Amino acid sequence: MDIRRIGIIMNGVTGRMGTNQHLVRSILAIREQGGVRIGDSQALMPEPVLTGRNEDKLRALAESHGGLAYSTDLDALLADKTYPVYFDAQTTLRRFDSTKAAIAAGKHVYVEKPSGASLEEGIELYRLAKAAGVKHGVVQDKLWLPGLLKLKRLIDTGYFGRILSVRGEFGYWVFTGHDQPAQRPSWNYRKEDGGGLIVDMLCHWRYVIDNLFGEVERLSCLGTTHIPERLDERGAAYACTADDAAYATFETNQGIICHFNSSWCTRVRRDDLLTLHVDGTDGSAVAGLRDCVTQHAANTPRPVWNPDIKNPIDLWGGWTPVPDNHPADNAFKAQWELFLRHVALDEPFRWGLLEGAKGIQLAELGQQSWAERRWLDVPPLQG
Repeated sequence: MDIRRIGIIMNGVTGRMGTNQHLVRSILAIREQGGVRIGDSQALMPEPVLTGRNEDKLRALAESHGGLAYSTDLDALLADKTYPVYFDAQTTLRRFDSTKAAIAAGKHVYVEKPSGASLEEGIELYRLAKAAGVKHGVVQDKLWLPGLLKLKRLIDTGYFGRILSVRGEFGYWVFTGHDQPAQRPSWNYRKEDGGGLIVDMLCHWRYVIDNLFGEVERLSCLGTTHIPERLDERGAAYACTADDAAYATFETNQGIICHFNSSWCTRVRRDDLLTLHVDGTDGSAVAGLRDCVTQHAANTPRPVWNPDIKNPIDLWGGWTPVPDNHPADNAFKAQWELFLRHVALDEPFRWGLLEGAKGIQLAELGQQSWAERRWLDVPPLQG
């Protein structure tokens, strides 16, 4: 096998998602499978070097995975031509400066979302990358979830007829730290540190809706901070200054109404931590992270409202699972492989920094809608 090596600077991967999804389940998994196959006798092999501010964390992470290369000197890595790709999974407030420096150094850049702390930052990164002629991408992982891939196949085959509406339910109970340790970092709940559910999740909902149900044209959003105090990683109480729940409605250019409830303060009684319930004239479907079930118009029961008796219809029954006809890989890994092919082979990759800026735009409009208590138009973004 002819191996073509691609050096990747991985910044901020000592965090939970950076370690698990990007390093272990994506880059190291690609290495373990022998690289990204690009022909009968060729493969692309990622060569990561870890970077960040905390040398102890970097050393521990590198050693735990077989002695990976690491350095706290980002400037030196950006000057090293061994690594043509820069990846950023830092906290949001640190992403812009580092990515801007990587673009200036001529690196191809691939970043987590949000791609910047403001729409201005997101647009500037896109324009800088375009002017520099470097390739660029933003993580939009949910598009490669097995459940959403099944949903996309239903849409592409015309299963729904005319799609009417989408109901998205996302979230779970994040412990406050008083009774059990929190599952998320404390900065998520401090606005001054870049936290907040609107900033986090409306970036996701933008690319999910745009890619499946049409471009978002209008929105209404209400945020709230349900829990005012939590305990941080050291057990110290802190005031929650960012929203921990958001209730948003979007209209698309296809006339589809999409309502998404997002909350870190809800206990789950649904099929998965994220579900999309799609209703159409010819059928409906409910997609989770991995599974998707359907109910066709011909198989729809005939409910009759009568609260005086137990409902005779099994509302959880009558739904048919979409079969696993197409094997699906880890969603983050799937997009990583596409980006590496884009860098090495110049294959198309349409999830670039402009798409990342669209996510920031929707989050900012969501915050504005909440503040002003009104519907807002979503103007097209020009590159």
